[in-house]
Amino acid sequence: MSTKSKKNIAVISGGFSSEFYISLKSGEAIASNIDKEKYNVYSVQIKKDEWILTNDLNCGIVINKNDFSFSDNGQKTKFDCVVSAIHGTPGEDGLLQGYFDMLDIPYVGSGVLTSSITFNKFYCNNYLRNFKNINISDSVLITKGQNIDTKNIIEKVGLPCFVKPNAGGSSFGVTKAKKEEDIIPAIETAFKESDQVIIERFAKGDEIQCGIFKIKGKEYKLPLVEIVSKNEFFDYQAKYDPNFCEEIIPARISEELTLKCQKITSEIYDALHCKGIVRMDFILKDNEFWFLEVNTIPGMTNESLVPQMIKKSGMTIKEVMTILIEDTLNNEISI
Repeated sequence: MSTKSKKNIAVISGGFSSEFYISLKSGEAIASNIDKEKYNVYSVQIKKDEWILTNDLNCGIVINKNDFSFSDNGQKTKFDCVVSAIHGTPGEDGLLQGYFDMLDIPYVGSGVLTSSITFNKFYCNNYLRNFKNINISDSVLITKGQNIDTKNIIEKVGLPCFVKPNAGGSSFGVTKAKKEEDIIPAIETAFKESDQVIIERFAKGDEIQCGIFKIKGKEYKLPLVEIVSKNEFFDYQAKYDPNFCEEIIPARISEELTLKCQKITSEIYDALHCKGIVRMDFILKDNEFWFLEVNTIPGMTNESLVPQMIKKSGMTIKEVMTILIEDTLNNEISI
């Protein structure tokens, strides 16, 4: 296939959050797993002050934000499809999705509404409370500048509890508060990542994660992952240092519970109108799955869980990326 007849695919990474460098690694992994025989692949690094190409042949060329294109030697290149590897804002919260929608550039993954809802943990939880068979822990939302009543918080969610940035990922700013005097420092830590903080009731159990994507009515359910962290919880260190966590695929649970988790994941995927590949996190307690969060742009580094799930399923990451890109090119409607 000639270069001119190939579709131009932009893999975007970077962003404005603490997950910047993790995003770069995800972007690099995604770009290396897109079929170069079928597509022209361009890597775009996004920062607040500049958007640039990072391919060897085009490194440093500035992206024109007016139409998301670039010019090289007088020749203008536009993109046929975008694959985002940006964890956090502006890639996972709907901002870039809205930008690409306005430019009529199709992108792999969920649209504006889905992205904005799922990125806001508190609002996502409360939306999902409307659906049967989805267990959601009690939680409290704290906004910067708000008076904090620790006794009221404990009354609502108990101790220990998890204090998290309401919008963020990779467990940045997450603390397990064991006593009342831990709560205020934990909130201050979380505020470094987000203007809102969610405080959730602690559910003691096994952490189980499920990956899924749906293409034209076909459902791809990936093997479940069981997380065994050597730390208090699956924190940043446990996520990215294999010495502090064991990731067991498939999870050591019964077939009945596996199917139950996949069914709940599928129902949440549909309830939120997700697109592309997502990862959902649960706590398994007394044979019931308690929802933690949805990751609409999950990590794709070599250490990340979704690539491990894909390989365990018998597919290759290149095959999955081709499926997702072709589906996006042939069906450009986002929600």
